Amino acid sequence: MELKQSRPEDISGRLEKEIRVYDLLDSLGIEYSRIDHEPAMTMEVCEEIDRVLEATICKNLFLCNRQETDFYLLMMPGDKPFKTKDLSAQINSSRLSFAGSEHMEKLLDITPGSVSVLGLMNDKEKRVKLLIDSDVLNGEYIGCHPCINTSSLRIKTKDLIEKIIPAMGHDFQKVVL
Repeated sequence: MELKQSRPEDISGRLEKEIRVYDLLDSLGIEYSRIDHEPAMTMEVCEEIDRVLEATICKNLFLCNRQETDFYLLMMPGDKPFKTKDLSAQINSSRLSFAGSEHMEKLLDITPGSVSVLGLMNDKEKRVKLLIDSDVLNGEYIGCHPCINTSSLRIKTKDLIEKIIPAMGHDFQKVVL
């Protein structure tokens, strides 16, 4: 795995949704590093990527309420346990569960294993609420997928909060888990 300082030079074989991520970051003047790898389907694989990226790889959980009317994207450190009860109380939503892949694809244009804050650029109706754990906000960099789990990006947390999230037309709620 080799760390690159920009988008792929050869985009043949890359999905349109991945290219849209690079287009967004480049249009905002965001500096980022990229690493290509085998599909990252487990946190163990992500830990290896984390060592190369030298960034906090986030566990990104796509959640919904019982009625499947409210959707949430939770960014939290990969090594931190997720307790539904702790989050439910902070966002005033009981009975949280993992949202189905059909909602993930419809709202964020991403598939399981590729969940990323950058998928919010595809949430045109602004139906997904972004929740970020305080520990993620304290890190200098975050690691995330460009909407596909065969690449990972290192982005300054400050750029994510101050430039990228607003450019996607979203805001976020800080949570403490």
